[in-house]
Amino acid sequence: MEAEKLATTRGCCPNPLLILLEHQNQQPISKIKSTTSACRHSFAATTTSSFFPNTHFTNHESLPSYQESFAQFIKTYPKYSETRQVDKIRNQEYYHLSVSNHVCLDYIGIGLFSYLQVHECCNYPFFDISCKSVNLKSELLHGGHGSKLESSIKKKILNFLNISPNEYSMVFTVNRSSAFKLIAESYPFKTSRKLLTVYDHESEALETMVNTSEKRGANIMSAEFKWPRLRINSEKLRKLIIRKKKKKKSRGLFVFPLQSRLTGASYSYQWMSLAQENGWHLLLDACALGPKDMDSFGLSLIHPDFLICSFYKVFGENPTGFGCLIVKKSVVSMLEASVSTGIVSLVPPTSLDSSGSGTELEQKANFVTKLDELHIAGSYSAHKEKSIEESGQSSIAQGSNTKLEEKGNTEIQCRCLDHVDSLGLMQIGNRRRYLVNWLISALLKLKHPNRLDHFPLVKIYGPKIKFDRGTAMAFNLFDWKGERVEPILIQKLADRNNISLSHGFLSHMWFPDKYEEEKQRTIESKKGEEKDEESKKSKRTELGISVVTIALSFLANFEDVYRLWTFIAQFLDADFVEKERWRYSSLYQKTIEV
Repeated sequence: MEAEKLATTRGCCPNPLLILLEHQNQQPISKIKSTTSACRHSFAATTTSSFFPNTHFTNHESLPSYQESFAQFIKTYPKYSETRQVDKIRNQEYYHLSVSNHVCLDYIGIGLFSYLQVHECCNYPFFDISCKSVNLKSELLHGGHGSKLESSIKKKILNFLNISPNEYSMVFTVNRSSAFKLIAESYPFKTSRKLLTVYDHESEALETMVNTSEKRGANIMSAEFKWPRLRINSEKLRKLIIRKKKKKKSRGLFVFPLQSRLTGASYSYQWMSLAQENGWHLLLDACALGPKDMDSFGLSLIHPDFLICSFYKVFGENPTGFGCLIVKKSVVSMLEASVSTGIVSLVPPTSLDSSGSGTELEQKANFVTKLDELHIAGSYSAHKEKSIEESGQSSIAQGSNTKLEEKGNTEIQCRCLDHVDSLGLMQIGNRRRYLVNWLISALLKLKHPNRLDHFPLVKIYGPKIKFDRGTAMAFNLFDWKGERVEPILIQKLADRNNISLSHGFLSHMWFPDKYEEEKQRTIESKKGEEKDEESKKSKRTELGISVVTIALSFLANFEDVYRLWTFIAQFLDADFVEKERWRYSSLYQKTIEV
């Protein structure tokens, strides 16, 4: 067993592109694939058996202490100790997480700046967003690079994603939904009529794209996910992708995420390759990918026609940001000019002078000057010296794109991107893999007391303990009677414990006949705000499951997942929810409404 643990925790699994290479008729590497399977099986077995084996917890007061749990965690995943650089970055650059005692698990994606960086620069925001009245095709053909500020950030993002500006153009959008809508407004659905999506959940961005495409005459199709493990229904998706007759024109647009934003399920690269072989244009949704995951994505093998991702400003402090729509230059000419909204420019802030003196132009000039003085000359040097003093090296501050080679350049640091570059794919990926799988193992050990059937408190949807799962997770809690606790209520109670969670809606599920009875008990209609008239006219029915969701950032640590576990364990107390309702009412003179 010790040998298996060492093999597992030392990253023995090969690059995921091996499967894709084999699919593309290159020489199969069967021995490595066999080793891969063994490694992944060993990882799951080690995770399951090493954390308090053969133990169930039925009382939140009897949980092992943080120190005892962490000791078991390190014993199971000794390589976690090699990720201490992440802890150094978190303590130095994101100290607000410790000061506020905040566990931030409610959004996914990648930040641009660090908390320390922003506050070193006198609290100045680094950019504002200005809407542009242009259509997508025109902007891609004639928009240019934008301001020096915008060009600088655009260059950093393309470098971070390993995308060549010679092959792709990029525009900034208001958010992820805007990026999806822009494609739906511009894609030539009159000649390429199909829109095929692969999502196990409802999302505002996807709904926006589907509604817009449907209005323009698109034939909407979606993949289905088999209950109970929520894997892609491969037989059906293959039939939807493969064309019956060879035609020169495109079949339509295939929208594919490499990972689910809700369940953390990872999907095979082969679906993208199969779609391209059958004449589909490919939109890769990279918004659920973690930092540096693009390093394992073979853009040299799979050249998506469109790619969407998003960035926020500061993790745990300011989740606002923008979307990025990246378009292959060779497909721009086929897009249709349309009346589009959602494209934005990044500009220096316009409200920098609190006294109100000076013109807007002067204020922008002052900002650039102060940015050079405070941020580039001062903040960068100070942080570099601080990093050398604390860690003996300057890689944290330098990253890969922070050196300013031209005098007077207004380029700014994106220190969070630099941190991620300095850490690399293996360190970030291993750390998050250990944390999310430990959390799943711990949650599954929570069982209701006084039940002979060891009825579980937590039900996890999609992949459970798995080597290559993402770090998003969808779950629900059930009381001792088997009734679900409303996800929104769980979110509100977590917020009172300074833990930020989210909730979502699983959909497009397919139940085999033997699960028909379970389907009747499980499936529900989507609740929410009143829909607009166009949505009401849609023939699509929104049936699925409301769930609680979390996502681990690259800065997550063991304390974060342990605190979530101890919070969830409180629901083992049959009176916990009612006690919290009463406490909330007493403190705030109002009730928690679900």
